[in-house]
Amino acid sequence: MFIKSLRNSSRRTPPVPTADRSRFSGKLNASIRTSDLLALDDGLQDEAMDSDAMSVDSASSRDAPSSATSHEDEGDGDASTRSGSPAPSMYSMTDSIRASSYRHEFGRSVNSYSDVYLLPADEEELQRLDLEHILFQRLMGKYPPPMPTILAEDVSAGPKRVLDLGCGSGTWALEVAREFPHCEIVAVDLVPMQNEDMPDNCRSEVDDINLGLQHFFNDFDVVHARYISAGIRNYEQLVDHMAEALRPAGLIEVVEIGLRLYDHNREPIIPNLGDDSPHLARWMALLNMAVRQRGGSPDAADMLHEWMSVQPALEDVVYRDYYVPTSPFMSLKDPYHSLSELFREDLFAFLKSGRPLLLKSGLSESIVDNLAMNAHQELRDARTPTYIRVQSVYARKVFPAH
Repeated sequence: MFIKSLRNSSRRTPPVPTADRSRFSGKLNASIRTSDLLALDDGLQDEAMDSDAMSVDSASSRDAPSSATSHEDEGDGDASTRSGSPAPSMYSMTDSIRASSYRHEFGRSVNSYSDVYLLPADEEELQRLDLEHILFQRLMGKYPPPMPTILAEDVSAGPKRVLDLGCGSGTWALEVAREFPHCEIVAVDLVPMQNEDMPDNCRSEVDDINLGLQHFFNDFDVVHARYISAGIRNYEQLVDHMAEALRPAGLIEVVEIGLRLYDHNREPIIPNLGDDSPHLARWMALLNMAVRQRGGSPDAADMLHEWMSVQPALEDVVYRDYYVPTSPFMSLKDPYHSLSELFREDLFAFLKSGRPLLLKSGLSESIVDNLAMNAHQELRDARTPTYIRVQSVYARKVFPAH
């Protein structure tokens, strides 16, 4: 596994471009057509792109995940308007609101709040996200180095606050809440956090962060987000809002995975007609297009370093770049063998998670299922060295001069 780390000593330091940004950014959509990707699979050329196999069912209370503790007051079932401050809850979580938070798409429960994000929000997906949390904690460490110092208790200054955007299963937010019990944690997602053992200092809020973070400005010591690009319309604006949500000297951390596969030379694999490219690369390219079709930001990972480096409210920008093997193709003695086994399990689950999104984009079930089956077999065979790229950036909020 290859890891690169860069540090900007000042917010005015220009970002160091990633190895493939200048020649590859935007090239994916320009050079790949959906028809080209489909033609790579024998027997699939004649499948119609406008499949009528799609079915959507409204989730009932029975269909929704079981009710779980969410530290918000029970209300009369009516959703409140968006809060004017980070203190009040976005919603009063009744059973009816929990049920209405979900709908069914092709056999999976997804959120009913955002038209952009269409990855599942069911128990199977939460388990995958928990596995991913373990995987990337082993890869990158628990927290950015400055975070424990920033969150150290200071009685004279009042409670420290942490904001987790797109919290998913809530594992990261819950760990922070337990490790820093004197801090207040706000975990935001499109569906309520499903956890029956939520600490008193952690709160789950249901909100679409595409609507803006103005109600959070200047209220947090740490703002964190990871793996949310599939649901974000304007990621650069989100970075700006995250910076504004910080108190002076606060910490922002953003981690994203690009929907793109890399070869053993860390070069992006661009599937082209007649090319013998991996099925996983084709699947990723189609998922990239499906995310973009819904208004998401599938290539945000490649721009995080630049966006945070030119944001005038941020300084001490630190960039970390990881290429993670997708399967255990290396020897058993390789220190990353066990990590790649874990990541392969994550990808097995991700192939299923992406199915509703791909089908909703207009692809037929036979195309999607055949491609996923072949990609699954490639990962299981573990013969071809391929990598997924993870990019992490953290920075500090400028402390205003007196």
